[in-house]
Amino acid sequence: MSSTAVLAGRRALVTGAASGIGAACARALAAAGAHVIAADLDEAGAAAIAADTGGEPWAVDLTDVSALEELRLEVDVLVNNAGIQHVAPVPDFPPEMFRRILQLMVEAPFLLARAALPHMYAGEFGRIINISSVHGLRASAFKSAYVTAKHGLEGLSKVLALEGAAHGVTSNCISPGYVRTPLVERQIADQARVHGIPESEVLETVLLAESAVKRLVEPEEVADLVLWLAGPKAAMATGTSFTLDGGWSAK
Repeated sequence: MSSTAVLAGRRALVTGAASGIGAACARALAAAGAHVIAADLDEAGAAAIAADTGGEPWAVDLTDVSALEELRLEVDVLVNNAGIQHVAPVPDFPPEMFRRILQLMVEAPFLLARAALPHMYAGEFGRIINISSVHGLRASAFKSAYVTAKHGLEGLSKVLALEGAAHGVTSNCISPGYVRTPLVERQIADQARVHGIPESEVLETVLLAESAVKRLVEPEEVADLVLWLAGPKAAMATGTSFTLDGGWSAK
């Protein structure tokens, strides 16, 4: 097997695959030989990424968690990436949005892992890669649901690592700072509003305020780490969180 086809014969599911980090991960895994299932609420976007990578699309609403309870997945690599954001102070935070974020970013990853583990255990190989955030390790104001969800995802990932260790299954989080994605771009107006500053100041004074490296993370940088964690050389990397936060959590 060539070094560029380390995932030949493997099946990988990437959620939130239509854009941003998910799209970069789908492309990286496919380039390494994996058959990629591109899952996204955006049906057209999932189809486009699937066509681009030679994989298959899965148009799915992962907040419909009851529909996932009896799911069974024959995948060797699971990348839990799908996420949304809402920026508001706690007194103004809509309860239904809080629940939706936790469903998408904690309950759905649990159900997808639950669906994939029997196949992974049977094959004595599995890679669960959870795209967390520096907000899984640190908090920021006005993001109660997102911070709660990412902290929960970090805990779930550790449990999956402990349970999967005897079966050749690893589970890790990747915790980037702000990544150049549509999700981050859509936050700029909300951040300006809650902080009372012009949109032009958000990047420097809010998004990058805690980062020692003053730039956004590129989606491909996250995908490179996903690719390594998905491969055969990462068998001893499990139960941990890999930060790509430009030094934010060093403080």
